[in-house]
Amino acid sequence: MRICLILEGSYPYTHGGVSSWMHNYIQQMPDTEFVLWVIGAHHKDQGKFFVQPRENVVEIHEVFLDDALKVRIEQDRRYQFEQEEIAALKALMDCGHPDWRVLCALYQTKQVKPGAFLMSEAFLDILTELCEEQYPYAAFSDTFHTIRSMLLPVLYLLSQPIPEADMYHTICTGYGGLLATMASIVKKKPLMLTEHGIYSREREEEIIRASWVLPTFKRQWIRFFYMLSDAVYRQATVITSLFQRAKDSQIELGAAPEKCHVIGNGINYARFSRIPMKKKNGTIDIAAVIRIAAIKDVKTLIYAYKELTMRVPNTRLHILGGVDDEEYAAECHALVHALRLETLRFVGQVDVVKYMEQIDFTVLTSISEGQPLSVLESFAAGRPAVTTDVGCCRELIRGGVYDPYGSAGYCVPPMNRQALADALEWMCRDDEKRLEMGRAGQQRAEHYFRQESMMKKYREMYEEVNEKWQESVSN
Repeated sequence: MRICLILEGSYPYTHGGVSSWMHNYIQQMPDTEFVLWVIGAHHKDQGKFFVQPRENVVEIHEVFLDDALKVRIEQDRRYQFEQEEIAALKALMDCGHPDWRVLCALYQTKQVKPGAFLMSEAFLDILTELCEEQYPYAAFSDTFHTIRSMLLPVLYLLSQPIPEADMYHTICTGYGGLLATMASIVKKKPLMLTEHGIYSREREEEIIRASWVLPTFKRQWIRFFYMLSDAVYRQATVITSLFQRAKDSQIELGAAPEKCHVIGNGINYARFSRIPMKKKNGTIDIAAVIRIAAIKDVKTLIYAYKELTMRVPNTRLHILGGVDDEEYAAECHALVHALRLETLRFVGQVDVVKYMEQIDFTVLTSISEGQPLSVLESFAAGRPAVTTDVGCCRELIRGGVYDPYGSAGYCVPPMNRQALADALEWMCRDDEKRLEMGRAGQQRAEHYFRQESMMKKYREMYEEVNEKWQESVSN
């Protein structure tokens, strides 16, 4: 079988949870041919892979969003669109429910040029009508630039050549989901979606806080990303998520319940469970295995750790991982310097398995998460965790309904430095409780989160997708 994996802003360009998950996923299916169709932000990153793909990756197709800005703007007023095409384009510009089959035909079969369309009378007519209906009090220039900014990457992606595959498997909705939807429609092949987080909800949170979006158009940008998610939810044969609450969110956002399945993450339990427990050395060593990025909320961790050092002086904090956001990383380093935190170390990229030997427990302070691999790996190593209450973290810490193992750490509200400092102190103060929590986490990881079990479920899911697709075609 030849599977086209579609990714956005992750593997193979970056490190982190999704990238390591994807790399191991491909490794665990050596008899399957994979084609990577990857979306990056900047063309300058072409071919600059953080990790070299496995041998069974037979093709890599790269698409860069900043190339959309280089699209040739041609003045072409000769386009004559059918009524259904105008309706689809208007629904797209209004972030509603466009007919994606019509749009795919426009940019794949008729090969309408994105730049030419944006200079056409048809575009201006639809935009003018939309302004009168939706934005009568907004400046026309603001509406023009906002709608154009939304449309340009979408039309650019809809005009991309499609790799050949037996199945298209996207690891997100958003722009990656758009490519997968188009490929499934045009090539008449099945589509599978695996969401590690709820993409549209994450984008909504970002837009609400964003300063680059005019307040008048925040609602429109939010609707834009929900529109992209809706497209892949409708086209997908099967949709998977990492935990039940995420599945419930997908259904709430319009995914058909019968399509939705839960497949939890899996880790190499044997590798992490062999890590010896740390030898006592008079200090409590804490590790944060993260990418340095705002979504990981490293600043709250730094402030909370400063508070901890005043309560429990014999502690050290090790921040392991690469940098995603150079500006944010510089701010974090400056904050550490200003707070005079000499016992906090930015370690960078290291062998986590080896480094874990000197760690007592781990901490994760993310604003948004799915089912973090770093927590599962910490559990497998017998180290409990302090996490924020995001994604699946509360369930990981406390266990599910029928889970008999007990608490594996503490879960606190996100962006709450006082609650975080308290939880870190509790973990530091009680050695026996910490070891007990570590054993609970290790048992949980062994029973529920093994890589072998996860891969078995995905192989079965591929078979199910093919069967369901064949049934739908024959009917």
